[in-house]
Amino acid sequence: MSAIQAIHIRGHEERTSPKTHTVYRIEVQANVRSWQMWRRYSEFVDLHVELTKSTGAAPPCELPPKRGLSLFKPRSDPALIEERRAGLELYLRAILSAREDRWRDSFAFRDFLGVPVGKQADDPGAPAHFTASSWLDEHADLQARVRDIRADINRRDALADRGDVAAAHQANVQAKKKLAGVLSRVGVLEDGLRMLGLGGMSEGELQRRTDMAARLRDDCEKLAKMVTVARLTSRGLGSSAERNPAAASDRAALLETSSQSSFARPVTRVFGAAAKPQETEQTRPLDDHGLFQLQETQMAQQDQQLAALTTILHRQKQLGVAIGNEIAEQDDMLDDLTTGVDNVGRKLTNAKKQMNRLG
Repeated sequence: MSAIQAIHIRGHEERTSPKTHTVYRIEVQANVRSWQMWRRYSEFVDLHVELTKSTGAAPPCELPPKRGLSLFKPRSDPALIEERRAGLELYLRAILSAREDRWRDSFAFRDFLGVPVGKQADDPGAPAHFTASSWLDEHADLQARVRDIRADINRRDALADRGDVAAAHQANVQAKKKLAGVLSRVGVLEDGLRMLGLGGMSEGELQRRTDMAARLRDDCEKLAKMVTVARLTSRGLGSSAERNPAAASDRAALLETSSQSSFARPVTRVFGAAAKPQETEQTRPLDDHGLFQLQETQMAQQDQQLAALTTILHRQKQLGVAIGNEIAEQDDMLDDLTTGVDNVGRKLTNAKKQMNRLG
């Protein structure tokens, strides 16, 4: 969802189709764009009902009450319209600024405001569709969510320092859930960027946005390691293997045994001296499953780096071919110039001979 900065209702108008009613102008301000939506009061009521059903709780603010027709206060009374406008604006702002994001992240709220999204939550197989500006909105919103995840991790560490294991675990779980959603949306963002590239985006802008998406994915991968491996495992976070690591002597014996076993060939490198297995701060608190996940993550990172390197090499090859073609054209032009100079030299020689005869 686009990172919405502000919502205002600053106007209204009377419409006669299908019957006379009042519509309110909703102005939505995002990071890099703004737009307007026209909604009538009954659509606000439908939104309220849908949000209550889909999230299981009513939004944090009530709608302004519905007023019936009256001889003394008609539907078009300016005071009534202004009171309702202020109440509807307060309703939308309460959802936008609520501590919980379940209302503002719901599809009903996004659809009501006309927020451009790259992928609908209820259709995971749908392709990503972005415009140039909506892609930037989505990227900015993902950056804000990454900052929220980092804040949850810091809160987890602070709770662990105070010895509140249950609250620290809850903060860690919440960070994991948010990160899973961000990772899926980063993939959608990358797919949308490829579609924009096929749609004719300039190469320079495409490369700039590719770098932006790559930095965002790197941030997510760093956060994934932080939420997978708790910083303070001794305070109860993590698996049993992480909370009760093996003794240093046992781990050293295991590594020595694996490297000096007489039943298998020693672990050596193809070139250079034998490489003994070594533990790092990153692998020490992990169990078998954690090591396997870490290995998969590193292999995926290496695949991405190889793909990026392949792209760079392909671009360098194209540049080399283009330079070679340009040099060949310059050689042909130099050959033509040499031929022209020779022809002019012969003509000058003949003209000189003729001048000598006349003299």
